[in-house]
Amino acid sequence: MAMAATPGITAGIAHAAPAAPAPPAPAPGATSLEQVRKEIEELYRQAGSATDAYNLAEAETRVQSEKIVELANLVVAGQDRITALKGRAGAAARAQYRSGGLPPGAKLALSDDPNQFLDGADRLRQGEKATADLLSELDRTQADLRQYASDASTQWAAMEANRVKQEEAKKKIEEKIKTAEGLESKLEAEEKARLLQLEQEAQYKAQTAWLSTGALKDVNGAATDAGKRAVQFATAQMGKPYVWGAVGPDSYDCSGLTSKAWLAAGRTIPRTSQEQLRLLPKVALKDMRPGDLIIYFDDASHVGMYVGDGAMVHAPRPGRNVTIAGAGSMPIKAIVRPDA
Repeated sequence: MAMAATPGITAGIAHAAPAAPAPPAPAPGATSLEQVRKEIEELYRQAGSATDAYNLAEAETRVQSEKIVELANLVVAGQDRITALKGRAGAAARAQYRSGGLPPGAKLALSDDPNQFLDGADRLRQGEKATADLLSELDRTQADLRQYASDASTQWAAMEANRVKQEEAKKKIEEKIKTAEGLESKLEAEEKARLLQLEQEAQYKAQTAWLSTGALKDVNGAATDAGKRAVQFATAQMGKPYVWGAVGPDSYDCSGLTSKAWLAAGRTIPRTSQEQLRLLPKVALKDMRPGDLIIYFDDASHVGMYVGDGAMVHAPRPGRNVTIAGAGSMPIKAIVRPDA
């Protein structure tokens, strides 16, 4: 059965029964406030999408930085190898100089003694092969160094491109949040309280409409042990503020919460909601179970964790705290499973 809506942290979760209480009638001035609510909601949703882009660029930059360090270590090792190979070649050249310009095998090969001749010829072939192997190894090492340098250059270029993406995303995030906060700052205390009420009413309406479709009729999957640990971690963060780019322990953005919750359950999952959608196995709504992630909006800009009874836990947006809400209180794009 779906969880009933209650004041406070569970606001926005509608009861599945037809007798669910209707939201309060709109107060005077609600129309203009409703327009403000929708505008603020859209601004924060756009900021959420930009946050995903920022987080992805940041994660890719870290990977590229690690690859550059790895390549730098390979270059150092390759240079040391070349130094050693040149040392061996130099030693062979000095030995040949001291023997009058002929390697020992060559002198034996010129001997009139048949045994010495055969021994010398064999040693000469061995020396020629050793020299050829030495030169081949030197060539391979030098080719490797050139490839390492090329790879490092490519990684540097990609890291710089990601840095630019991060800066652009950060600028867009700050711009959207600033605009939304500016709209809220113009409201009186009573209007701000009414704005929160309107948010809850919109969530209630969406949740009730979702439940009325029978979406939860066949949803009764049981959480795995890992899923239970993920849910326990996520719900334990309730009351902590949303901060874009945050992954805890004092604040979270939406995907920061879900990725950390699953890390606490022993699973490493992608950092962003868009990558969670792209890389984690998708499951049908009827097969949803606690611990599964619900990806919202067409651009996959938001994510919450299903906790059962038609509810999910999520970090909503700046200015709001981690809370419980109706699983259908926003447009669902997909359900993904970290522990499939």
